[in-house]
Amino acid sequence: MTTPASTEAQDTAAHAAPGEQTRTGAVAPHRVGGPRRWWDWVLAADPGLGQLQAGWRSLVSMITALAVGYGMSVALGLPAMLGMMVGGMMGMMSAFMVAENTPFRLARALLWMPVPYSAVLPLSAWLHHDRVLELGLMVVALAVAFFLARFGALALLTGMMIFNAFMVGMMANIPLNLCGELFVVALVSAAAVLAARLVFCYPMPREDLLRTQRAFVVEARRVADAATAALDPDADHQIAITRMRRSLRRLNVTTVTIDGRLAQPEVAADPDTAELLHQHLFDAELALRGIGQAVQQLTRLQVPAHLREAMVVGLVIARDTPLGRADALRPAAQLIQQQAGFVLQDTHAGPAEAEAAALARRVGHLLDSLADSLAHWLDLGWNAPTARAKVPFQPTVALEQNRPAGTGAVARRVAAAQSVQGWRRAIPYLRVPLHAGVAAALVCPLSDAIDPQRFYWGLVGVMITLFGTNTTHERLRKLAHRMAGTIAGAVIGIVLLHVIGHGHIYWTLAVIVAGLAIGAWGMQRQYAYWVVGLVTALTQLYGMTTPYSGMDHLLAERLLDNALGILIATACAALIFPVSSRKIAQEAERGYVSALEHLVSQIVLRWENPEAPVRLRGAARGVDAALFQVRGVLRPLVRMPLGIRGRGAENRLALLANATGHARALAAAADIDIDLAPHLGERVGRITTTFVESLHALDRHAAGGDQAGTWTRVSPLIRELETVLQPPPGPRAHRLHTALRELAALDEALAGYAEQRGLTLTTATPTPNTPHHPAAPTLPTTPADRRTQAALAAWAARNQHPRTTLTPHRPTPTPTPAPTEAAASTEVTPPTTPTKAAEATTPTEATTPGTVTVTGSLRCPDHPGGCDVWITLVNARGKRRAASRATNGRYRLTALPPGSYTLIASGSTHPPRAEFLSVRPGPGEMRHDIELERVGRT
Repeated sequence: MTTPASTEAQDTAAHAAPGEQTRTGAVAPHRVGGPRRWWDWVLAADPGLGQLQAGWRSLVSMITALAVGYGMSVALGLPAMLGMMVGGMMGMMSAFMVAENTPFRLARALLWMPVPYSAVLPLSAWLHHDRVLELGLMVVALAVAFFLARFGALALLTGMMIFNAFMVGMMANIPLNLCGELFVVALVSAAAVLAARLVFCYPMPREDLLRTQRAFVVEARRVADAATAALDPDADHQIAITRMRRSLRRLNVTTVTIDGRLAQPEVAADPDTAELLHQHLFDAELALRGIGQAVQQLTRLQVPAHLREAMVVGLVIARDTPLGRADALRPAAQLIQQQAGFVLQDTHAGPAEAEAAALARRVGHLLDSLADSLAHWLDLGWNAPTARAKVPFQPTVALEQNRPAGTGAVARRVAAAQSVQGWRRAIPYLRVPLHAGVAAALVCPLSDAIDPQRFYWGLVGVMITLFGTNTTHERLRKLAHRMAGTIAGAVIGIVLLHVIGHGHIYWTLAVIVAGLAIGAWGMQRQYAYWVVGLVTALTQLYGMTTPYSGMDHLLAERLLDNALGILIATACAALIFPVSSRKIAQEAERGYVSALEHLVSQIVLRWENPEAPVRLRGAARGVDAALFQVRGVLRPLVRMPLGIRGRGAENRLALLANATGHARALAAAADIDIDLAPHLGERVGRITTTFVESLHALDRHAAGGDQAGTWTRVSPLIRELETVLQPPPGPRAHRLHTALRELAALDEALAGYAEQRGLTLTTATPTPNTPHHPAAPTLPTTPADRRTQAALAAWAARNQHPRTTLTPHRPTPTPTPAPTEAAASTEVTPPTTPTKAAEATTPTEATTPGTVTVTGSLRCPDHPGGCDVWITLVNARGKRRAASRATNGRYRLTALPPGSYTLIASGSTHPPRAEFLSVRPGPGEMRHDIELERVGRT
């Protein structure tokens, strides 16, 4: 992801102090950093812009191919429709089948397309007078296309071009003597499409990765914003928590997608850089998930007002901090930690307040960990890694259509497991081709009887059913999408046909190209979107040869043929060497158990041999990928009345999702060197051995070989081990305790899952008479950075809360998601707890009549014309009262009740600045000017 620095980044680096233009002055890559933008929702919905690229690729390819096909037909004296049909086939297949991310691979695929196409076209033209043989070869061609799909993308492209040559030859009734000229048309069209793709759609895999990382930043800001909303005392906490969970799910999808992209050619500079990017993004996601979980728990507790306000201020700063200034998160984290410390030191605080303070302090620690992970991540955006990774990056996530893979890999494993001896070893290669061949052989006579000129519509139904589907649920879902999309596209297409009218060829071509491009954009979201665009385009094409009065009958006939092909293909897949949905579900869950077993074995190897080449975060990401496959099966595309879906499946999925969260935290915390006494090492060995044996029992049960398996809970052994461990002398021992707690939580989640699967639960017996040693606090960290300290210190000093002096601190050498204690140099003045009477006399929005308008200017030495700054106002209860965007260096906040507020100014080139604002009672306006720091100022 190393890209040339933008002008803005160079200007920022130029203003930085000497010595800060390396790690501490790192500026985010232009496509990743920066403030909130209006198109962020597009990036969040389409990480990497894969869907938009597919639509743009289709638009460029189709326009180029149709134009060149028409030009070549004029130059060679061919019928214009024939030239455009051959050229359009090159453009359409290049748009949908060729998505290579290197120029060489792109050129190889595009220039190969005319070869098999033109080789088969003369055969199709020669067979016009032998209808039976022609139909038979069409069936064989479709089966060959599915057979070649197992041998890679280029082989699949070859099979599809062979099938399309037969189909176009039959549709257009191409004369045999024109096949030579049509080869030239196909070759020139493919070369023109290649040139257009290289000019307008040049493959830039690193840029795609940066856009995906920008989507990660957008989702991270959404998590912070949702956490802020959840802390609002007047908010509907259930809605806020639902929003946060949705943001966390999207964040996980984006992060897993980034891992899948790192395995693609030309994305990362080298495997070491890819591995470090993977590690730091893993830790950043883990910190954000921890913040979200802690805030969810805080919504059920009574949080003191000053602690709530400090948390809201800190989260707003975290949301609005420019990515290149990740160190600005540290003072916000320290502010939250100090305010939590005041509550914990207060002897009058109740248990609920103490619990809230502990959770708030954890949020502060996780913000600190997030800052460290982002700082390391940004450093890799511009510089080569200063140290090599212990193990180079190895792919653990497979992508399908720019999303984590679903049921495809699971279905292939099931098919391979069923065919291991004798002639059955050929089944994985012949199964889908047999489905296609038998279904096509049945469909062809039926569709030919309906309409001999358009019998291929039934074959299209067979083809689309078997491509990209693995279960009956998915095939029936595709049928529903095909029907709904055809009806919607027919309505839109007929309306446009009447609006355009006869003879307007350019408008007709524009609608055809636009329909295919929009459909290609929507294909990766919903298959029905693609069908709508396709049918809209085809309606314009049919309108050139069919009277308008016959369009309804023609489109209904197409719908019938498609449905016939889909239903027959679905029946063939369910009857010929079938792979049941239940077996796919079992295999998906076995794959998840196997990924967990691999993670635990890697942890054991890491602790036994610190130099062992293990990738704990990579193993945890493999658990994530396995969960996506389980979710794809347990949440089928169609709600069936019978089958694997039910309340039990949903409960199992929830347990596995909970277990995956603990597996992530376990992988990050366990990545340490440990040095335990021999008797403690034996206890750790007993725990991991028992845990792995339980996983084996679960795997055998899922495979159907052991219906009376047993899950032995090891959490009692883990609690016993924690009591005999010495008080933690530093971060390593603290992380060991964290790893043990996460392993115990993982054991509890999987015990519930095993019980759902029907296993018997037993509990490992701890050793009696174990001495207990109370845990001591971890060692404090050391101070270093000063970014945004003055602003937050002024906020704390002028606010009504206890006086707080913020002292910066350096990141720890190794980023850890586990919480650490506050810095030793932090000076804390104990708070004076306000009494209830004092709280009652504090002016609030409900008791003070009248509102005030606050206006002011934003002055900045670097931007005399005004800065692009957002203004956020937080009241003393921790509620966001207003948000406004500064225009031409001025801002205006209306309808503010009197009271005390925290005003936060944040922009794209300035660290967030927090100031105390006291709004006095009385009508009129109040002025408050803000002086922003110079860009790059330390």
